Amino acid sequence: MEFLNYAFMQRALLAAALVGITAPAVGIYLVQRRQALMGDGIGHVAMTGVGLGFLLSTSPVWMATAVAVVGAVAMELIRWYGKTRGDIALAMLFYGGMAGGVMLINLAPGGSNANLSSYLFGSLSTVSDDDVTAICLLAAFVVLVTVGLRRQLFAVSQDEEFARVTGLPVRALNLLTAVTAAVTVTVAMRVVGLLLVSALMVVPVAAAQQLTRSFAATFAIAVAIGVCVTLGGTVTSYYQDVPPGATIVLLTIGVFIVLTLLATPLARRRARISAARDMACTAGVPGTRTPSDEVTV
Repeated sequence: MEFLNYAFMQRALLAAALVGITAPAVGIYLVQRRQALMGDGIGHVAMTGVGLGFLLSTSPVWMATAVAVVGAVAMELIRWYGKTRGDIALAMLFYGGMAGGVMLINLAPGGSNANLSSYLFGSLSTVSDDDVTAICLLAAFVVLVTVGLRRQLFAVSQDEEFARVTGLPVRALNLLTAVTAAVTVTVAMRVVGLLLVSALMVVPVAAAQQLTRSFAATFAIAVAIGVCVTLGGTVTSYYQDVPPGATIVLLTIGVFIVLTLLATPLARRRARISAARDMACTAGVPGTRTPSDEVTV
């Protein structure tokens, strides 16, 4: 445990834990909305913010947050009004954001490929005290939104038309989801990197869904997986001198594979039990439940 004696590792572990909480917390709504790759697109756009931060000698995290939020709102507006040309507009937004970021970083005083790499793939030693402060504030916003408005966000993610009929402000909630996803990307970029953050939003949720279909249980398990893999990947990166972002993503995929292998026989067993119960109900065996007795929770 000697790594805890180093200030840069203390900062990195705190940032990693916050990333492990926030990324799956937002990702579960993106997965429900079938927008699993939205985080990847926002990450491309956020590169322009990083470049602006270096060019203007301001905090790259806060500048990336501002640009990512604008990009996320633009993505949501394109989704509403883009129609057949929406995919082309999104592609130009994504790749233009990445290209703009690379150009601005190289134009900035002291800009270098090393700086670019640390934002693309994460870096333990570059997480500063100012970064930790920004990450804590942004993570608090993400948690407040994803937990405090979980019922409304879940309703909109499941069925926009039904949510609109019930009186929910669907467009406002969609924009809030997009903004929260943008904030999450900038929270994660110092640890996981902009190019890999989307995996941490999606894969823990997919892994949790192998064990349960309940939203609350999936949310809790996904966050638990996120925290474990980010902390584990950060420690592994310290000892093995490997990129933290890649290590975290590979660990996450490994957890998904393991849970899938474990869940498959359990799913088959549940299917056999359910089939046997249905046959017993059809035959009218005493003591078994009929379909009318089933309760949906």
